[in-house]
Amino acid sequence: MADQTHAPLDLSTLPERRKRLLYRSTHRGMKEADVLLGGFASAHIGTLSDDQIDRLETLLDELDVDIMDWVIGKRPVPPQFDTDVYRMILAFKPYAD
Repeated sequence: MADQTHAPLDLSTLPERRKRLLYRSTHRGMKEADVLLGGFASAHIGTLSDDQIDRLETLLDELDVDIMDWVIGKRPVPPQFDTDVYRMILAFKPYAD
């Protein structure tokens, strides 16, 4: 199993856009989305490329219920959201040891 532990995030050095995306990821309104998207963002926001940040931002513009339906396989993910970032979120395990 891949190690998903990360050093604590230093918000003081994080660019403003990444701070906003981190906040948006952790304050979704749906607890499951907060855990998954917020955990993912907390773990990866500092290391994603600018292009990946664009893709994360685009994904976060979607409704929680849609994102979670895609994640659990209830509905297929639309092609425009089936990106490297989406696949990273799918692989992310928020409760991994």
